[in-house]
Amino acid sequence: MCVTEQQAAALPVYLGNDLGAACQGNATTFKLWAPTATAVTLRRFATGTDAEPGAKELGRHPLARSWAGVWQLTLPENLAGCYYLYQLTFADGRTVLSADPYANACGAGGQRSMVAELAQAEPAGWQKDARPAIPPEARAVWECHVGDFSADPRSGVPAPWRGKYNAFTLPDTTLDGAGGYPTCLNYLKQLGVSYIQLMPIFDFDRCDETAGTDYNWGYDPLNLRLPEGSYSTDPFHGYTRIRECRAMIAALHRAGLGVVMDVVFNHTYQPDGWLERTVPGYYCRRNPNGTLTNGSGCGSDLASERTMYRKYMVDCCLHWATAYHVDGFRFDLMALHDVNTMNAIRTALDALPGGRSILMYGEPWAGGATCMDRGARPADKGALDELCPRIGFFCDNTRDDIKGNTFDAADPGYANGGPYHGVRLLHALDAWRDGSGGFLPRAAGQVVQYVSAHDNFTLWDKLTYTAHRAPDFTPPCESRLAQNRLAAAIYLTCRGMPFLLAGEEFARTKQGDGNTYRGPQALNQLDWARAERFAALTAYYRGLFAIRRRYPALTGMAGAQPICLLAMPGWCVGFVVEGDAAYRLAVFYNPDQDPHKAELPTGAWRLLCDGRQASATPFGPPVEKQVALPPVSAVLLLQTTE
Repeated sequence: MCVTEQQAAALPVYLGNDLGAACQGNATTFKLWAPTATAVTLRRFATGTDAEPGAKELGRHPLARSWAGVWQLTLPENLAGCYYLYQLTFADGRTVLSADPYANACGAGGQRSMVAELAQAEPAGWQKDARPAIPPEARAVWECHVGDFSADPRSGVPAPWRGKYNAFTLPDTTLDGAGGYPTCLNYLKQLGVSYIQLMPIFDFDRCDETAGTDYNWGYDPLNLRLPEGSYSTDPFHGYTRIRECRAMIAALHRAGLGVVMDVVFNHTYQPDGWLERTVPGYYCRRNPNGTLTNGSGCGSDLASERTMYRKYMVDCCLHWATAYHVDGFRFDLMALHDVNTMNAIRTALDALPGGRSILMYGEPWAGGATCMDRGARPADKGALDELCPRIGFFCDNTRDDIKGNTFDAADPGYANGGPYHGVRLLHALDAWRDGSGGFLPRAAGQVVQYVSAHDNFTLWDKLTYTAHRAPDFTPPCESRLAQNRLAAAIYLTCRGMPFLLAGEEFARTKQGDGNTYRGPQALNQLDWARAERFAALTAYYRGLFAIRRRYPALTGMAGAQPICLLAMPGWCVGFVVEGDAAYRLAVFYNPDQDPHKAELPTGAWRLLCDGRQASATPFGPPVEKQVALPPVSAVLLLQTTE
């Protein structure tokens, strides 16, 4: 079935905020937007699956057609904890079963919705939980998968909680539980990042929640308004996953960390997901011949430009921001959404108390061609003139100029054998705001500067592949460590918001596998013994994060002065940044295998980074006139003007 653009526009629009199931005293009301259905029936169940003890159907109740395409039913009892489905009939005689797209809870596997009173799923102290106050210049995002965080048997996390939400609530874990090297949250709160971006934590498909052994990154959306059950200690009872997910977020907040949620609104795992079952042909984009578009690479692209799906995206984000206190959203394949929808989400979040601090950023690309309704403009880098400047985007230009083409393992970048990239990298220093990249950011904070994420090779594996030797990803290698330090220093001294894959700071490897979305867990999990082994590299990252916080002129977030480029030898890059009349920073990159000397502006300078160590507190003797640049290194110096 296909609903054309004209037919979609003719369907009634419901603007209320009460779709789904809601308990009020001793009554429960069900509301579903299904304007093309001819009949809708509520089917109630005692359990979330038929495999559980006591499984049975409790009854069937017809919904009445209300207005604006909504079907409605009120039953005279509080049904919190009851599981249900909708049975829909259409004019062609076809009947389908669907879970509730607006459900806030579900049973194991997500195949049945559950009526929920969210107040019954609050962890201790939830009402006192608050988002941490993180100024823009302190923003730095660390991306991690819930399972990867603590699955390592050496993580110090008790076995029942490994790979679970609950692992984040343990504040003092150490390697092997021996009281030495910090792991998990204990490690993270010392690193210097300010946000943790969690790979999808909404309920996703292709993962048996009851087995406890399946692995999936989570980009297979099933129920977008409720947490994934495989990360909970009990997926069968709908409140457990909610309570434990909230407890995880509250624990991260207590540690001073914001939580960014990776959301996947661009497709559903199955072409006949719950939305498409309730209004067939409306939610999924189709080609002129009626076939599904595949801009996501996963089939079943969803049409953000259609009013009721735009509303659904807005409502979901508001739900996670209010019911779970989420601090930000990362949008998968954001270019599959239209600009108006992204701006509508921004506007809705801004209207919340403290909502302007909630982050929004995404991937400004798609996986392939799609087919938006006429007048819709994709939210890619070409639409920055209309996209709110507080909606950010990942900058693949910076990424590829630093380390080489992300899709070509052997292609080098500035830090690992392709110093000629320095010509383009000059434009990254001020977040590409000169338009040289073919796009024009309106604020430095729009630009997410990074060199590694969950997709493609880890930074360490990419550096290993470009070393032109038989790949050996595990042991330390001084030349690769130098390249890693240089790559990190570049994007952490460019203006914009820095982002890194968890473990980049301790040379995380997946043994050269660039696509581990289905596992195995052993290849994806954070190796906490490796973190201890590469502690010096981690300390270097920690120092760079501290420098950004102490000297915010580097970030470009608060009206920083223009960057002054310096004349440099070879392929070296050098520049000076003025900091509110109180300090100046001189930054130098040397990608060459040979040392160089760089001329310094007049006055005495002190080192903040010598290529091997980094600190927000100056170290070493004063430096004047010239500074030595070791091979493959970044050097930062401070001059105070007070």
